[in-house]
Amino acid sequence: MYEIDDPVACANCPLQACPGLRSLEERQLAYMQGFKDGEIGLERGDVLIDEGAAHDRLYTVLDGVLIRSRSLDDGRRQIVNFMFPGDLVGLQGAFDEPSSHAVAALIDARLCRFRRNDFVELISTHPRLGYDITWLAAKEETALEGHIVSLGQRSARERLAYLAVWLLDRAQATCLADDRNIVSLPITQAQIADMLGLSLVHTNRTLRQLEREGLVEWKSRTIHVPDLARAAEYAQFDYQADRCRPFI
Repeated sequence: MYEIDDPVACANCPLQACPGLRSLEERQLAYMQGFKDGEIGLERGDVLIDEGAAHDRLYTVLDGVLIRSRSLDDGRRQIVNFMFPGDLVGLQGAFDEPSSHAVAALIDARLCRFRRNDFVELISTHPRLGYDITWLAAKEETALEGHIVSLGQRSARERLAYLAVWLLDRAQATCLADDRNIVSLPITQAQIADMLGLSLVHTNRTLRQLEREGLVEWKSRTIHVPDLARAAEYAQFDYQADRCRPFI
């Protein structure tokens, strides 16, 4: 993890151009410029937040993708979610609690940094931005509900198809993928297994079956969903429901 020497001015924020993110108004951008506490960069595998650690900063993902996970004492890991540009990271720290999870970079990432204690002023000065923070927290809970349903009710093929469609949808909405339905993410089969509660053997077998059926082509560094509508219908995922998210 390292400090960015040339942080992006909020007026030139690249997130403003992403189709799945709601752009901030000029007065909000001006406020956020003074609210922002710099930027940091992460290389793939860098840990931003350690599980169980206290921290006094929150972050917005400006570029890249992060993994949120929890671990058991014996080393087993559950990947809880993936975090894309526009997502607010470390929200639990705003409520004076140590982090219940770890956050690490799946690919090289760049994040805007904010002081945790300043969020009281943000909410009182810009109630709309305060509402957006609440919305982001609620939307993450909705995403977690979808992942829980996968773990509890979906078959292995449905779990993998749902995850692929969800990842592609988030990537397209946040300028990390175009309309070719291909996203470049180096997600290993072990990480897929950690997310979906499958063994490595079952994960590998299911990926091959989905590829034979033309639903998902999941390689070591890319995910391709040839027919997004068909895959979304198969996984029972509404890939249009997650548009125009706010960001801070």
